[in-house]
Parts: sequence; structure tokens; C-alpha cells
Amino acid sequence: MSDALTELHVRLAEISDLNAAGGLLGWDQQTMMPVRAAESRAEQLGTLGKLVHERFTDDAIGRLLDAAKPAPGSSDAALVRVTRRDWKKARRVPSELAAELARAGALGHQAWVEARERADFGAFLPSLRRNVELKLRYVECFDGYDDPYDVLLDDYEEGMTSAEVDALFTELRAGLVPLIAAIAERADAVDASVLHGDFPVEGQRALVRRVVERLGWSADGWRLDDAAHPFATSFGPGDVRLTTRYDPAYVGMALYGAIHEFGHGLYESQVDPALARTPLGEGVSLGVHESQSRLWENVVARGRPFAGWLHGQLREVFPERFGAVGEEAFYRAVNKVQPSLIRVEADEATYGLHIILRFELERAMIAGTVALEDLPEAWNARMRQYLGVEVPNDAVGVLQDVHWSGGDIGYFATYALGNLIAAQLWERARADLPDLDSALAAGDGNALRGWLGEHVHRFGRTYPPRELVLRATGSAIRVEPFLAYLNAKLRPIYGLD
Repeated sequence: MSDALTELHVRLAEISDLNAAGGLLGWDQQTMMPVRAAESRAEQLGTLGKLVHERFTDDAIGRLLDAAKPAPGSSDAALVRVTRRDWKKARRVPSELAAELARAGALGHQAWVEARERADFGAFLPSLRRNVELKLRYVECFDGYDDPYDVLLDDYEEGMTSAEVDALFTELRAGLVPLIAAIAERADAVDASVLHGDFPVEGQRALVRRVVERLGWSADGWRLDDAAHPFATSFGPGDVRLTTRYDPAYVGMALYGAIHEFGHGLYESQVDPALARTPLGEGVSLGVHESQSRLWENVVARGRPFAGWLHGQLREVFPERFGAVGEEAFYRAVNKVQPSLIRVEADEATYGLHIILRFELERAMIAGTVALEDLPEAWNARMRQYLGVEVPNDAVGVLQDVHWSGGDIGYFATYALGNLIAAQLWERARADLPDLDSALAAGDGNALRGWLGEHVHRFGRTYPPRELVLRATGSAIRVEPFLAYLNAKLRPIYGLD
């Protein structure tokens, strides 16, 4: 390794450590931090954000990138490519703006928590206005884009444009709407009431812990905590943090939320340790990341083989509720299609419409074609138009998601992209693993974990997202496999064949 590469590794490792420290502060903010610490935490995160930005955008990084001579095709060649891309983008953003973005995100999170508790969008509006103002200043740091939203989208899904997302979403909507309409005519064919009732939280905790341990969670390298909005994060090899939230009247929220976050955590835990403390040592994009959580939550945990095993666990933990419920009834219940208010609890078919709604509103926010004070009205109108659902208050409407509070604008499209990628990965995994269904029926995810580790996880950011998807699935992101998967599952359940 050349002297320049060695020094580059050292500098990037220090920056990675600072980022991990900031991530730990953010995790604490959403899980354990006292409410009154919000302002001081915002300053801490702002200071760290500024330090990271200044260190990373230093001229010395550019000189080291120029002097490094990695072997073609090596991981160091990928490191130089990825670092140069990130460095050039970061150099366009003043350090003060980077710090202000971090501060505003931290303050916005606490404002969102309080506003959501009171269903008061007006209380959150000043924080949202500040975050949008800062994001517009961020966009102004760049040029050469067709749509200002592309600048933000590229931060989460490298190389993707809003025009490409539009095309995919148009095709997705065209496939979802008639399927959802056909199911609506037979809505009574599936009864999901078994998932609702009296489920003491301590029993749910035991169930969730049992399930994620079976999937691959381990106490020596993972944590599982509560959060207002479930998330997963990682601060390096051997430190994966999952969160979920519990509803004593609905067992599906915590259970499927934890399985979803497990998918994210598994991705981070299976990145090649040799890539740790470098820009390569994390998931390549949020679309690919979301494909992992949606794959485990829906394709696996709502699939017939694993749902059978899961049903057995529920009967053991909640015998009074599930003792008389058959495996088939449970499978149908967890796959019920019913337009609903909350995105994170939406079924697989209607979920995409929740994302399309948010994608459209985000683009309108950045383009200035919707006034921020009118967002609740615009949100409610789209919920009525797309899902036929009336929104009773802002807590279950425009305030339900945490993302805008932290300034994460440009994010939402990646959720639906993740669904599409998940279906493509599932196709390929089942072709490569002929005994996969029988393994999952026994609650055994080892084969799938290994396959994902080999074809997706271990590479981190070594390949750009488009190339990784192509390598793993044999094609670019497509809508058809997801629609085929949905139809194959849901049409028999609702007797539509």
C-alpha cells in the first residue's frame, strides 16, 4: 500500500469514528435522552457535524486521492472512487451550513415528537420551514441537475433521478390500483381481527426477542430498544442497534416492525469487516437497504413457510388468543389488504401508494408548488384520492413520519424502490436455494442470510447501487417482479384466480 493510501485510510478512519459518535448521540436522542436535553444535544450534533465536514473537505484529502495508486479492481480502487465522489459533493457545502443542518435536524426531531403527541402541525411548522430552507440552500450548492429534487435524491440513491423514479412509480401505480380495487370487492374474505386485542407489552417483548434471535440477533453484538419511530443503526462491526414500538392492542406493530429493522441491521452486520472505518463500510444506498428490511418483514415473515413457524410462536406466547387460530387463518390475517392511515403498518399492496404520496409532496415542497402551511390539506387530499381514507388528525396524517423533522428530504422514494429490489432478490435467491421454503418453515433463516451476505451485504459500497443490483439479480430495477410476486400471493388469498 502506498504512503498516500495509508494516510488516506488513517484520515478516513478518524472521520468514520466521529460519524459513529454523532450516530450514537442520535440513537440516544431517539431512545433514552431526557426531553430537556434537546437543545444541548442539537449543539453537540452541530459541532460534530461541522468537525466531520471540515476534516473530510480538507484539501489534504484531495491531494491524497490524487496521489493514491490503488490496484485496478481492488477494494482500494473502490475506496478512492467512492471517497472522491463524496469529497467533491461535500466540498460544495460550506461547513457552517453542514453544522446548521445537523443542529436543525436535532431540534426538529424534538419539535416533531411534541407536535405529534398533540396532533398539532402548527407547532412543528417552524422547524419544518427551517429544514426546508436549509435544504434549499444545500441544493443551491450544486449545479447541472434537471430537477432540484435530484440533488437530494442522489444523497440517498446514488445516480437515481426523479424522472426515473416517476417512470417506475407510474408503472407501479398502474399495477397496484386494479389489484387493490379487485381485492376491495372481496374485502370480507380475510379477517385480521386476531391480530388485535389484549397483548401485554411484556409478552410482546418476549415474542419479539425470540423471533429476532431466531433470525440472527445476538445479545453480544446487537441491542433492541423502544423508539417513537422504529429505526436501525450501526456504529461498526459488532454494534447493531434495533428499535421497535409496542401497541398493547395490536401485536403486529412491534413484531413486524422489529423484523423490518432486523433486515436493516443484518445488512450492516454482514458488510466485510475489512471495509470498516472507511466510506465503503456501510450499505450502498437506502433503496438497497430498504430492500433488506422489506424482504425480511414481508416476503419472509408474511410468506407462507415462515408465517407457519411464526404462528407457532404466537400460540406459545399468547395461547389464549392464538390457541384456537389455525395456521391458514393467521397467514391470511397478516396478508390482509386494507387501505389505512399509517405507512409503517400498511400492507404490501397499498404501501406503494403511501410512498408515491410522500414523493409527490416532497418534490412539491422543494419546487415551492405547495405552501408548507398547506401540507396537511394536501396530504389529506391525496390520502382520500389514492387510498380512500379520511385523515382524522395530523398525528396520523402529515406528522406520522419522523423524516422531515431531521431534514431527511429526498428519502421516501427509496422505500418503494426497496420493495422492487426485494422482489428481484427473492426471485434469484429462490432459484439458487431450492430448499429455502422448507428451511423458513422451520424458522431457519441461515441459508437466506448467507445468500444475502454473499451477493449483497459483504460489498458495502464497493459497487454503485445500480451495479450491485445488476450483479445480484441480473437486471436493473424493475417493477414487474414485484407485481408478479404480489399477484401470486394475494390473488389466491382473495379468490381472484
